[in-house]
Amino acid sequence: MTIAPTQSPSLKAPGHGDSTPLHEAVERLLRAAEADVVLSEGEAFARHLMPGARVAWRPAGEPRSTGHAVIELGVDPQTEHVLELHTDEAGAADSAELIDWLGRLVSVRLRQLAETANLYEAISRLALAERLQRALYAIAEQAGAEHNMKDMMSALHGIVGSLMYAENFFIVLFDAQNRTVRFPYFVDSLDPDIPDPEGIRPIDAIENSLTWHVLQGGKSLMGASTELEKNLPGPRVSIGPPSDDWLGVPMKRGDDVVGALVVQSYRDDTRYTQNDRELLTYVAQHVQTALERRQAHEELERRVTTRTAALREANRVLRQQVLQRQRGERLQAALFRIAELANTSDSIENFYAAVHRVIGGLLYARNFYIALLSEDQNKLTFPYSVDELDGSREPRELGRGLTEYVLRNGKALLADREEIDRLNRDQVLSTSGARSLHWLGVPLIWNEKSMGVLAVQSYSPEHTYSARDQELLTFVSYHIANALQRKYTTESLKQAYASLERRVTERTRALALANRDLREQIAERERVERRLKYETLHDSLTGLPNRTLLLQRLEQALNHYRENPADLFAVLFIDLDRFKVINDSVGHLVGDDLLFQVGGRVRACLKTRDVVARLGGDEFAVLVEGITDPQAATHIAERIIAQLQTPFRLGAKEIFTSASIGIALPTPEYTRPEELLRDADSAMYRAKDEGRHRAAVFDDRLRREALSLLELEGDLRRALTRNEFVPFYQPIVDLENSRVVGYEALLRWRHPERGLLPPGDFLSVAEDTGCSEAIDWQIFEQVARQVRALTRDEGFVSINVSGSHFRSPDLDQRLLDLFAEHGVPARCVRVEVTERALLENPAQVKRILENLRDHGVGIALDDFGTGYSSLSYLHQYPIETLKIDRSFVIELPSEDTETDAHSTAVVRAIQALANSLRMQVIAEGIETESQMRALRRIGCRFGQGFLFAQPQPASKWLAAPLSLDA
Repeated sequence: MTIAPTQSPSLKAPGHGDSTPLHEAVERLLRAAEADVVLSEGEAFARHLMPGARVAWRPAGEPRSTGHAVIELGVDPQTEHVLELHTDEAGAADSAELIDWLGRLVSVRLRQLAETANLYEAISRLALAERLQRALYAIAEQAGAEHNMKDMMSALHGIVGSLMYAENFFIVLFDAQNRTVRFPYFVDSLDPDIPDPEGIRPIDAIENSLTWHVLQGGKSLMGASTELEKNLPGPRVSIGPPSDDWLGVPMKRGDDVVGALVVQSYRDDTRYTQNDRELLTYVAQHVQTALERRQAHEELERRVTTRTAALREANRVLRQQVLQRQRGERLQAALFRIAELANTSDSIENFYAAVHRVIGGLLYARNFYIALLSEDQNKLTFPYSVDELDGSREPRELGRGLTEYVLRNGKALLADREEIDRLNRDQVLSTSGARSLHWLGVPLIWNEKSMGVLAVQSYSPEHTYSARDQELLTFVSYHIANALQRKYTTESLKQAYASLERRVTERTRALALANRDLREQIAERERVERRLKYETLHDSLTGLPNRTLLLQRLEQALNHYRENPADLFAVLFIDLDRFKVINDSVGHLVGDDLLFQVGGRVRACLKTRDVVARLGGDEFAVLVEGITDPQAATHIAERIIAQLQTPFRLGAKEIFTSASIGIALPTPEYTRPEELLRDADSAMYRAKDEGRHRAAVFDDRLRREALSLLELEGDLRRALTRNEFVPFYQPIVDLENSRVVGYEALLRWRHPERGLLPPGDFLSVAEDTGCSEAIDWQIFEQVARQVRALTRDEGFVSINVSGSHFRSPDLDQRLLDLFAEHGVPARCVRVEVTERALLENPAQVKRILENLRDHGVGIALDDFGTGYSSLSYLHQYPIETLKIDRSFVIELPSEDTETDAHSTAVVRAIQALANSLRMQVIAEGIETESQMRALRRIGCRFGQGFLFAQPQPASKWLAAPLSLDA
């Protein structure tokens, strides 16, 4: 240890004779226990020398003060702060020797204090290491201790408590594979919710808690619980009361977290340090090792116990199996003996006695009898009986005895004296004769009926029967019953043989008669089959071959053609023109007669080898074979058409009809007969489209049209599911100032391969396939979403509603619901209808339009002037707008002339009519400036057309100005 200097200058302050205060200051300085005390005593010493002196600490890195005398007295090794003396220059000069000596004293004392502190710290570390070593020894001892897991956990708690404050302590175990946690030990002075030590819960139950973060992050946490929850990621989740200080460290196996140790303090004066954190982290690994060793020990004990129990059970089962095998051997011997008796016994009496001996070898059978039902099933006989008390048993009527009870129920009965008395009291039984202490009876069953009873009984308490005896006797009874049955059936077999011979003779005679009848039935069946086959392949009305027979012949002709392409044939598809009119006017009976005569005439135009078939309705098909060139098929078709032109005499009426015929010729591309028939059908429809009463040959153009139509139908249905139909909007403008007042929504199809298609390219096919309404509703839905953005709640958007929609009585409500769903004001929508749409069901159309008009929806009559142009529409329906068709607009004169063109007169008449009815007029198809000027002169205010803009998607018009320059 460093000691104070032994030599000192004279301790007399300048101007003072008494040196006692300086001596006392030096003594206090040498006894100072802290650095701050050294400062205060040094300052006291300096003020005795220089009354204005001041002593202060300066960090080692800061510059020295200026402006007065500053003298460095010493450096504190613990804090590395410099102790400085501040005084004036004159005082420092006068006491320089004493100040220098004071500096040496201060430096010596500061070094002594630093060395003492280091010594105390080393002693503390040593004591802590000893405690830690003792704790680790104690933890290791707990792993091999004999007490249970709960006591071990409590001991671990005490060990941790010897190292740090651990009044509140818990251990949590984590199963990463199953994502579960368990709290085997939990002690807390404030938390009343103590987890079940054996309870396993999912880790999600404590998600985002402090414990969850330790388990998931694999790192220790320390600090106040509220501060930790604020700083950790995720939502704040508090489980249990908040603690003033919380310390949790993970327990790891390698890099995997398998649990955690947690201590916490609810006292403001008790906090955990970094040393505690490191110490608990170190201890946690030893605790983990001890827990694993303890768990492995318990698992080993459990497995040893389980294995011992399994061996004990296996031994017990083995002994039982030995006993069962011995019983089985005795039983097997008994069964062999019974089977042998059934074949070798001389008489039935000897058989019964032998059976008694066999049963006596299996169980107590000193009192034994066999009871059998008589042939009439009304009496009970006892062919064999041995009993200690009842010498003999006479036959008796069926009553309510024990034997009859077993017969009635068909089940075995095991009863003691008490059970028999109970059944008597319940009037289930009415027994007589000697009373037995134990009675066991089993039914003898053959042919699924109880035909007798096998019974044993005991009059001594030394001999009782068990359920196993009942099971054994029941099993034996099956074999005895079989043996009895064989015995009793031997005679029956002899009688049966005689009866069988008699019956065979009778049956042979009967079979001869049946064979004759069967041949007659077979002949009738073959006749019926021929008839059914004919009816299956021929039409019931005309007697001609039907589709099935035609396809068979077609397939034969097609196969022959593949083998020899020079052998041509043709398929003619015939459809009568206007046959429905004949059917509806003169009736189906006359129509059927006409079909019969048509079939005959067609048949007369063909060779014998050719086939004419009726396919159904007014459709016929002809297979013409052996033609030399395609022109021959056309001549035959013309001959049939000419033959059918001759009037038909049906009763008192003379009927005229004609036919359209489609012709298909074979090519290598055909693989199935149905394909030829299909193409002939397509050619027939082309003949009808060309004016009926003619023939048409199927060619490559028709094939391409059919394939194109089929492909278009498929594309239409796929387009519906892909939402490929979009509305394009053409603005409606004020002709005076070109201001946009509204838009007309027009249908377009964004085809993925063909690009943007107008409705003329696909709408007719959509109407034929029934897709048009679904397409319209897709457009209505998109328009409803875009109306408000387009109109800005000022203009309107027109939608075209076809006549097919008006067949739905709820059309108006569906449209109003659609507008309401998208928040569209009704005044911003106009419904455009054509005159044709008003013709179908006018009452319903009027109701729908009036309801829409009452809700504010505008009604416009599209293409006015091109249809019926009935003026009654204008006052019968709630129409407010007339749209002049573009066919009138394009005919307007290009220059001013004295004589107005015809179209000008029509347009002027429509405008005048609309003005008188206070209706709005919109001209469609304006393409030139002269057309616009002509419309202005007439007085038409609104119009639309390519002069102003072509139809564009909504995105185009959302960014466009409200005024268009023509």
